[in-house]
Amino acid sequence: MSMFCFQCQEAAKGTGCTIKGVCGKTDDVANLQDLLIHTLKGIAVFSKALRDAGENNLPDHFIIEGLFVTITNANFDAEAISRHITEALIIRDELKKRAEVIGLKPEFASGDAASWFAEPALYGVKARNVGVLTTTDEDVRSLRELLMYGMKGVAAYTEHARNLGFKDETIYAFLEKGLVATLNDTLSADEQVGLVMECGKIGVSAMALLDKANTTRYGNPEITKVNIGVGIRPGILISGHDLKDMEELLAQTEGTGVDVYTHSEMLPANYYPAFKKYGHFVGNYGNAWWKQNEEFESFNGPVLFTTNCIVPPRASSTYADRVYTTGASGYPGFLHIADRSVDKPKDFSAIIEHAKHCAPPVEIEKGEIVGGFAHAQVFALADKVVDAVKSGAIRKFFVMAGCDGRMKSRDYYTEFAEKLPKDTVILTAGCAKYRYNKLALGDIGGIPRVLDAGQCNDSYSLVVIAMKLKEVFQLNDINDLPIAYNIAWYEQKAVIVLLALLYLGVKKIHLGPSLPAFLSPNVATVLVNTFGIAPIGSVDDDMKLFLN
Repeated sequence: MSMFCFQCQEAAKGTGCTIKGVCGKTDDVANLQDLLIHTLKGIAVFSKALRDAGENNLPDHFIIEGLFVTITNANFDAEAISRHITEALIIRDELKKRAEVIGLKPEFASGDAASWFAEPALYGVKARNVGVLTTTDEDVRSLRELLMYGMKGVAAYTEHARNLGFKDETIYAFLEKGLVATLNDTLSADEQVGLVMECGKIGVSAMALLDKANTTRYGNPEITKVNIGVGIRPGILISGHDLKDMEELLAQTEGTGVDVYTHSEMLPANYYPAFKKYGHFVGNYGNAWWKQNEEFESFNGPVLFTTNCIVPPRASSTYADRVYTTGASGYPGFLHIADRSVDKPKDFSAIIEHAKHCAPPVEIEKGEIVGGFAHAQVFALADKVVDAVKSGAIRKFFVMAGCDGRMKSRDYYTEFAEKLPKDTVILTAGCAKYRYNKLALGDIGGIPRVLDAGQCNDSYSLVVIAMKLKEVFQLNDINDLPIAYNIAWYEQKAVIVLLALLYLGVKKIHLGPSLPAFLSPNVATVLVNTFGIAPIGSVDDDMKLFLN
């Protein structure tokens, strides 16, 4: 095999990609991502020791950005990843010198992650020897990667919060601790499981931090009818998750004659009060990330990726020369917009000027979709919701959060939503909603049957809502609520959402369309026996199970 990657739901044959990623990344990119992770572990060896000794000015941002770069569909640019590795080696060795000066001798300081070096031309050779398969014990490997993928999700959410000026030192400290733990061959299975559960706890903190950052800056999401048609002017289509990028793009396009549309996971930007003041913010264009090959063609204008969710364009595509990336995202041939400096926003002038010379978007649908049901908005409707539950008008809530994807098996979620009884309500967040958010599912006494809380990180809102309902109904166990969990996953941000739910004690989660390839049979058995995690089955069988 020329590579090995099994971090996402599309892992080839349900076991792992060995020649080229189903996501589209080449073997050299996959291997370089492994080497970047390996080097981040070396940084963490010294950074953790320095933090424990009371030192400051540590590379927190570099660690979270490095983890973010390796998330599925974020960065396909081998040269960009090589530059990260080069910078990582410099940072690691500077930290090593700082540790030596004050007499620190960290554990694993003499290990390969903390000591290797090669010229950039030889990174590819080194990279082939540091991947996940170097951990030969299948169960140890499974637990290490479960922890690693959870930490990648934490890093993504922490990066967005940091961009808005919100930080939490305990999150940075845990990421160092977790990275170093993956180098430790003496940890017992119980200790590794404990770290995975601690990662779930940190995931709750990271999502709470980002929720605070977003709502402090942009206000609480509110019930919003989002236009899915188009205007008559040229537009920029913005995808991904970073609301700071959204803010700066809207500010810089104001008065230019260029409209702004959201795509996929950026849809929830429409729900924030702060963005509604912009008259050129038209609405949402298209559907989930995996349909971009068709939808970017018809949009006509330039596209901005703020984070992951890139699908490599087909050879026949005509839109590749109008795609821009920024932040952790990257793709060979796409123009990359540099990071903002301390006191200056990102410079979006190039993409704005590009847009001015493009045709307006081709309309692919008309109408509106409704969203904005984050925790504050649902709390505002609390009396109405509680009364509906008490009266029996709402029999059950179904949490159908998570990710969408290309596999035909994901039609399950559309069929499931269509077949749900009319006295049930779907709570959703993430791009999984595109499987059913345009269906005419109606409402229950004015309460829409699909309550969209927002992006994948806004799964935190669903947890807060569940905890509030537990309090209102005076229950001792969150699992006694009339809530069922039928979650779709695709990549590592969904992994941290899952770990967060497990940490909070949620049980009997159904996970699909398939269980993660990185779960060994023994680790999967532990999750099944301890938490009641189960794969999805047929829609009819699962419906009977949930409703009984």
